[in-house]
Amino acid sequence: MSTPEPDQVAAPRRGRPGHDQETVLRQAIELFNAQGYDGTSMGDLAKALGLTKSAIYHHVPSKTHLLSLALDEALDGLTAVIDEAEQASAGASAYERLRRAVQLSVEVLVAHQPAVTLLLRVRGNSEVELDALRRRRAIDTRLAALVQQAVDEGSLRSDVSPQLVSRLLFGMVNSLVEWHRPGGAVDAHQLSEAITTIAFDGLATHQS
Repeated sequence: MSTPEPDQVAAPRRGRPGHDQETVLRQAIELFNAQGYDGTSMGDLAKALGLTKSAIYHHVPSKTHLLSLALDEALDGLTAVIDEAEQASAGASAYERLRRAVQLSVEVLVAHQPAVTLLLRVRGNSEVELDALRRRRAIDTRLAALVQQAVDEGSLRSDVSPQLVSRLLFGMVNSLVEWHRPGGAVDAHQLSEAITTIAFDGLATHQS
């Protein structure tokens, strides 16, 4: 079993030629997803980057720091989606704001798929993970509020609870990490259009 990595060490120094913190972060996310966060050591990361274990600390202070950066990348993108939906122009209906939130969430997932994949695997095994889960719950609460507003205006059917609708909608979005492959035949726009069409055709109220 590998020796636990220090969470607090000296601040990262300027990166060596050929590497920067962004490069290190991309490689770390790839390893965390492939091997699990707990199963990945800083030594593994250094080896993947072609560095010595001591040299990796010229780029980042700790493995925990990398996890925090990765989770923030996903959460910041999703939070920005909700912010945009909530701050939409006064002329936009709740239905339009919710639909836009789903479309943009798909685009965030595709653009940041490795980071979102890591976020969806978080189980709360550290303070960083617990904080990420708290942020996810806050996002879920805001999404449920958007659903409730669409129900209240009569745009969405009212026989399913807003919390359940929100979970079903974004469960569909999140499932993309299991099968979508970046650079494949279906792009982010096609995915967002397909998901919103399928979801909202079933959720919309139908008046004769």
